[in-house]
Amino acid sequence: MNFKTQKENILFLDIETVPLYKEFSEVPDIEKELFANKTAYKRGEEISVEDFYSNAGIWAEFGKIVCISVGYFVNNQLRITSFASKNEKELLLAFKNVLVTHFNQAKHLFCGHNAKEFDFPFIARRMIVHGVDLPQQLNLFGKKPWEIPHIDTLDLWKFGDYKHYTSLKLLTHLLGVPSPKGDIDGSQVGTVFYQEDDLPRIIRYCEQDVLALARVYMRFNNEEIVKDENVVFV
Repeated sequence: MNFKTQKENILFLDIETVPLYKEFSEVPDIEKELFANKTAYKRGEEISVEDFYSNAGIWAEFGKIVCISVGYFVNNQLRITSFASKNEKELLLAFKNVLVTHFNQAKHLFCGHNAKEFDFPFIARRMIVHGVDLPQQLNLFGKKPWEIPHIDTLDLWKFGDYKHYTSLKLLTHLLGVPSPKGDIDGSQVGTVFYQEDDLPRIIRYCEQDVLALARVYMRFNNEEIVKDENVVFV
């Protein structure tokens, strides 16, 4: 695709989210009602609100972020790090601090997969919930489409076909990129977080997706993908 943006100016990003509460019984009554209204079109009449609550993590109004993993290139070395915590506000502030201090120039871009629909707005909405001022990369009010500093590998793959969805896992297979070999998938993150109390496992899963994302981006640009020996987890 011959991207003009240098990969050293891109922050590759992925998030993991879970429902706000461990059990549906813990959800305040007003939020149960609001969740029922919000998800009626998804549940249909066959699935109860309680049974559907395990999916609450996909909505910023009823879920929270437990991990943000990012990757960035320095001298052809991909460095990957994570911001993870049971305290969401603490996590968001740590992530924002890195943006403000190290990733705050106009040339800097975010890159994710299906991130324009999920990751980027989810982070912004949860920052607003916690009273965290939005960093410039997420404050999109008044910006024209070409001024928004976001790259989405799903958008790149669509080539204008907006009905088309392709998972990151499918793209890695198709493009010959090593698949992220996580021992969990996105549907299991809530269980691992609440039942197993294993945040490090979630971090590893999220970081592998960031590695796969960066490699897919490089394949789109007909670059040789970064080798394992040039990947550093910090």
